[in-house]
Amino acid sequence: LASILEETYGVIVYQEQVLFIAQAFAGYSLGQADIFRKAMGKKIPEVMRKEKRNFMTGAKRNGFSAEVASEVFTLIEPFAGYAFNKAHSVSYALIAYHTAYLKANYPAEYITALLITNAGQSEKVASAIAECRRLGITVLPPDINHSQPNFSIEKDSKDDAPAIRFGLAAIKNVGLGAIEPIIAERNKGGDFKSIEDLCRRCDLRSINKRVLESLIKVGALDCLGSRGTLLHNTNRILSLAQREQHLRETGQSTMFDLWGEAMPVPTPSLDLEAADISTGEKLAWERELMGVYLSEHPLSAVAAKIASENTTLCGQIDAELVGQTVVVAGMVASVHSLFTRDRRPFVSAVLEDLDGRIETMVWPKLYSDTRDLWQEGNILLVEGKVRLRDDRVQLNCDHVRRYQPEAAQGEEVVTSQPTKPPIIAEEATTYTVPAESRR
Repeated sequence: LASILEETYGVIVYQEQVLFIAQAFAGYSLGQADIFRKAMGKKIPEVMRKEKRNFMTGAKRNGFSAEVASEVFTLIEPFAGYAFNKAHSVSYALIAYHTAYLKANYPAEYITALLITNAGQSEKVASAIAECRRLGITVLPPDINHSQPNFSIEKDSKDDAPAIRFGLAAIKNVGLGAIEPIIAERNKGGDFKSIEDLCRRCDLRSINKRVLESLIKVGALDCLGSRGTLLHNTNRILSLAQREQHLRETGQSTMFDLWGEAMPVPTPSLDLEAADISTGEKLAWERELMGVYLSEHPLSAVAAKIASENTTLCGQIDAELVGQTVVVAGMVASVHSLFTRDRRPFVSAVLEDLDGRIETMVWPKLYSDTRDLWQEGNILLVEGKVRLRDDRVQLNCDHVRRYQPEAAQGEEVVTSQPTKPPIIAEEATTYTVPAESRR
């Protein structure tokens, strides 16, 4: 086998190597070897037993002992179902090397490109921004006077390091069609000085009430006034700006036009009525319209306390922890209702903390006892086993309680007997739960 495995240091990596081993060791033709590879990839016990007998017979015919033949078959078996052909493997390895190099040497630029690619996919945007926090990269909020349509790189005013500015077109209800004329006007006439200035200079057929409110809610107009005040006066501001644009479009002018000087149509200035909004409202708007908490996270106030309780961060749960039991404290970011084959309800919930997110499965018995806990915004302490399903890391919830730092000692913990990973009956909507979890 030395000549076949030499380039991969003795490890079976490529599908071609499985073919060549079957050919050289057991005397298969390449056609027979390919059938052998496909059969092993399907992992059907009866087929595997048949192929092993054929392989052992061929190896014995070629002068190898039963012990050696069995050992070689055992080496092939784990790789046959998961190996790729050499061209495919090398192509993806090269992509992996390039992306790893870019992330290691140009992290801000790399993640900016990632954010541009995934703009509009809130889960991926949130994951990328969580990675920025881990890498110490500042993510600047959207700003009508600084942001571009897409995510962009600019210098952080605090330490001159590269920072990522949130793109205006990535805000829900906004989009490129509304933002490009605004950026063009900013480039032409300079920064916007006030909310009235923005509305007067921009075509209100592009920047309508819905666009304006979305920009205000995520803080993109914080440089022009407080969010509460701007939202409270949106109708008055738009009414004034629409009146001025109508006068301008109908050709009305002032006496200064007689001397050939273009002057703006005089309009009354606005005395904006002050209004406040709560931090909770701001955060809810950010999450709704940007897919991520940007100014701060609802868990920020208890992050230090959580860290002291030996919990695992959501972003640290990966394939290396499969089969292990972990404890996480996180906020319920989303809840997806599902049913077993016999129509018993359970949920797939996403828990998130300052570091990342983890999909959490709550099976019928535990869910029936803890239904009220699985509401968006609740902060929970969850213990469960890490599992891998369809290349996605999940947490099987076995114990759960509401996270309350001051009252945690006396609160009841609701538990469920740990279960084996369920057998899927119908993708995404219906599952068959193991017998031991039905009790």
